[in-house]
Amino acid sequence: MTTGIATSETVDAPESRDRPAVRVSGGRRAFGDQIVLDDVDLSIAPGEFIALLGASGSGKTTLLRALAGLDRLDAGTVTVPRERSVVFQEPRLIPSRRVWRNVVLGLRGTGRERALEALTEVGLADHAQAWPRTLSGGEAQRVALARALVREPGLLLLDEPFAALDALTRLRMQELVAALCRRHNPAVLLVTHDVDEAIRLADRVLVLRSKRLDSGVVIDKERRAQTGDSYATDLRYHFLNLLGVRGPQPTDRSAHPSDPVQEAHT
Repeated sequence: MTTGIATSETVDAPESRDRPAVRVSGGRRAFGDQIVLDDVDLSIAPGEFIALLGASGSGKTTLLRALAGLDRLDAGTVTVPRERSVVFQEPRLIPSRRVWRNVVLGLRGTGRERALEALTEVGLADHAQAWPRTLSGGEAQRVALARALVREPGLLLLDEPFAALDALTRLRMQELVAALCRRHNPAVLLVTHDVDEAIRLADRVLVLRSKRLDSGVVIDKERRAQTGDSYATDLRYHFLNLLGVRGPQPTDRSAHPSDPVQEAHT
């Protein structure tokens, strides 16, 4: 029976490669009179890496928090895996606990050996006994990543985790995240303002604007590897236009007579 009353429901996604790891149907969220998300639909396949672009205040983090269980939508249905991990822009390590204890924080029956395995994956096994205050920004964020992946999540949520890092460290972290996601194969949602980062990491890039998600663009990784910067330039131009930034149009269109941007069909 339909009551006409909008409700929000979050349920666990069944573990199946044939079903989406994440599904949002009719998602809506408002803060007072300000509607941030309106009739949002989202589907993420198991193992798929999604990047979410949008202007500041467009609702990207609001959607991520709803998927993480840190907030609720006012209406709609959210289906997510039971095991979810979040990496925020700040590492959020506990200063009074050594690095390895931060990695396994909250996990029952988990000891130093498991923490060391996770720290080895991010190249910080020799920092297991260190205190968080002794770490650089990049090292602290790698600890946060180890803490997220040690839980073997079905969904990894990344809320601008590289934004506070310098350019070189950011590139190294992007490479590390890409490698770890290939190894652990969670569904991933990356919230970012960095168009190049989205193109570099994602299987599919979505743009949140006017309170809704677009259909997204599937990144042709084989073509990206073959044509390099020219394909990335076309994609960058497309996404910047969607975000309202009028960047320079690619100059050599003769090399790409067909439309390089293939929108996803959902």
